[in-house]
Amino acid sequence: MSDISLHTNSTQEAIQPRIKAIRRRNALVGTGFVLPFLIVYAIFLIWPVILGLRMSFYNWTISGAGSSEFLGLANYQELLSDPDFWRSLGVTFLFTIISTPLLVVLALALALLVSQVLSLQGLFRSIFFAPFVLPVSVVALIWNWLYQPGFGLINGIITGLGLKQVGWLSDANVALLSVIILTVWWTIGFNFVLFLAGLQQIPQELQEAASLDGAGTWARIRWVTIPLLNRTTSLVIILQVIASLQIFNQAYLLFNAGDGPGFSTRGVVQYIYEWGFTDYRVGFASAMSYILFLIILIVSLGQFALLTRQGREEA
Repeated sequence: MSDISLHTNSTQEAIQPRIKAIRRRNALVGTGFVLPFLIVYAIFLIWPVILGLRMSFYNWTISGAGSSEFLGLANYQELLSDPDFWRSLGVTFLFTIISTPLLVVLALALALLVSQVLSLQGLFRSIFFAPFVLPVSVVALIWNWLYQPGFGLINGIITGLGLKQVGWLSDANVALLSVIILTVWWTIGFNFVLFLAGLQQIPQELQEAASLDGAGTWARIRWVTIPLLNRTTSLVIILQVIASLQIFNQAYLLFNAGDGPGFSTRGVVQYIYEWGFTDYRVGFASAMSYILFLIILIVSLGQFALLTRQGREEA
């Protein structure tokens, strides 16, 4: 018995170096595959982030002038005392507060409806997701025509009902709503697909059991479907808030590269763009970018903490 044990130990000792050599080789092969991506990632993401942070402390211009003129926190102090910055931040928050619930609730409602139509589910999925793949320039052009006074389709319907036409592109009180409607139509398909995927992961047996217990459609949605979609809903909300806080393209293009009437649609990203590429104060624009980054980071971490806590409670 002792001879067998000694033989086993000696065999394991002989194999150990080979196992370690194989692991080192696999590690080197894995590193070789990942290294090109890491180099590209560092050059095109990590380095620009570091350089942008450095720019925010200097009087940096788009030509590179002022790159040696250190200002410390002067750019941050200036933007925090800039009323236009706070106004653009308010527009961004207002857009986020209004658009996020719409894009979550409507996407969930569409997913619930489509999940009941098994035979045409693929068709409806394609229809609702199709606008999301359109370029933002095309979307903005379509809705610019729809919003036009006189010959625009939307105002044509409104006046056809005997109502006064709306200044979708000229009224400061309505302009942000125009951007929200456009954004909902354009991006709801992405959230819809996520919810539909989440619904397909819910065991059908739970729905059938609830139905046998006498639960109606709304009761099953309230007590079975929505609780089991908590993780999907949390993911959709996080992604949507991050996207909404970065509003720029659709608002900028809808108003023909403008700020909307009375700057009513100018968000923080557009304000950053104007300072960086119109007034050429890249250092000041970089400072605003990092304030926005900090806001998005805080919101994302807060939502992630809530999601983690929710997962622990469910466990």
